[in-house]
Amino acid sequence: MKISRRAQAIEPFYVMEVAKAASALASRVQNSDRPMVFLNIGEPDFTAPPLVQEAAQRAIQAGQSQYTQATGLPELRERISHWYLRRFGLDIPASRIVVTAGASAALQMACLALLDAGDEVLMPDPSYPCNRHFVSAADARAVLLPTTAAQRFQLSAAQVQQAWGPNTRGVLLASPSNPTGSSIDPAEMARIHQVVQSRGGVTLVDEIYLPLSYDAHFGVSALALDEAVISINSFSKYFNMTGWRLGWMVLPPALVPVIERLAQNLFICPNVIAQHAALACFDEESIALYESRRQAFSERRDYFVPALNALGLTVPVMPDGAFYAWADCSAACARLGIKDSWDFSFAVMERAHVAITPGRDFGPAHGAQFVRFSTASSMEQLHTAIERLRQMLTA
Repeated sequence: MKISRRAQAIEPFYVMEVAKAASALASRVQNSDRPMVFLNIGEPDFTAPPLVQEAAQRAIQAGQSQYTQATGLPELRERISHWYLRRFGLDIPASRIVVTAGASAALQMACLALLDAGDEVLMPDPSYPCNRHFVSAADARAVLLPTTAAQRFQLSAAQVQQAWGPNTRGVLLASPSNPTGSSIDPAEMARIHQVVQSRGGVTLVDEIYLPLSYDAHFGVSALALDEAVISINSFSKYFNMTGWRLGWMVLPPALVPVIERLAQNLFICPNVIAQHAALACFDEESIALYESRRQAFSERRDYFVPALNALGLTVPVMPDGAFYAWADCSAACARLGIKDSWDFSFAVMERAHVAITPGRDFGPAHGAQFVRFSTASSMEQLHTAIERLRQMLTA
C-alpha cells in the first residue's frame, strides 16, 4: 500500500508514545507501594460539572441528537458571545463564532481555508506539535523560530519581521502556550499583529488556555486587537470537557461562510449531545465551580514550580497560565550520566514511577534539554512526584 507523502511527513505524537510506555509500566506496578503518577498528559483531573452532565443526560432523554447547523447550535454561539462580554469585556457577535469538533477541527479548517501548498507559517519553538502538523496537513510548512526564556519562549515582533519571506502567510501563536504555560505580552501581541497585517498576512492565535490565566496582565484575548485576528478556543481545558471534543473559533466576518462550507463537508456538525451539555457551562453555578478549579490549578503551580527549582529542574519562566512546567533537566542529566531529556523521562518513569513528557515533541531548539510536567493532577499526586524525584536525584 502506498502511503501519501503528507502522512509520512507527520511525526509521531511523542506525548502519546510515552503515555503508552507509562501505561504499560503502570499496569505492572499498580499493586506495588509506588503506583505510577501521571504528570505527562495535559488533561484536567476535574470532570465536567454536575450541571453539564445533567444537561447531557436531558438531551439524550429528549432525543436531542440530530444534526445541528454546521456552525453549531445558535444558542451555544450566543452563550459564548455573552461569555466574552462578561469575562473579557469584548463584544463578539455570535455570527463570528463557529462551534467545532474540538479545537483540533478548528485549527484544521483554519489551515485548509487560509493556506495553499508551499505557504509558510511562522511559529515559536517550543510549541504544541499538533499545531504545526495541521499546517503540514494543508501542504504548507511550519517555520519554527527558536525562542528564549528572556522572551518567555514566545515570538517577538522583531523575529516575525525578520523571518517573513515571500512564502510566509502568517503566524500561528498560542497564548498561554503548551508546553511553557507562558503568554505573549499584550503589547507584543499588538506589535506582532501589526507586522502581520502590514504584510497582508493572518494572525491565528490558539487561546484554549486563556481562561486559565493567573495574571490579569496576560489574561487578555488577542481578539481585543481587531476583527482580523482569528482565535481558537476549546471546552476541553478550562471547561473540563476533554473527551467531549468540542471547541470553537472566532473569525473575521468574511471567513465565516468559508469555514461553514468546510464544516458542512468535513464534519457535518459538532457533537450534538456535547453542544447541548456545553450550554450549562455558562450557568452561574458552573462558572463559580470553574473559577474555584482555576484557583486550585494556580495553587498547584505555586507549589510545584518552586519545588522543581529546588531540585535543580529549573523552570526559567514562571507559567502565568495553563497547567504546565517547562523544566530544564540538563543539570540532572549531567549528574545522573543521562544523555538527554528523552532518556531522562524514561529514567524518571522507571526509577521514580513518575510519567513526564520529554521535550522532543515541542521543537528542536530545546527538545533535548527540557521536559514538560503537567500540573493538572491533584496536589497529593504532585507532592508524591516531588518526593520521588527528590529521592531519585539525591540517591
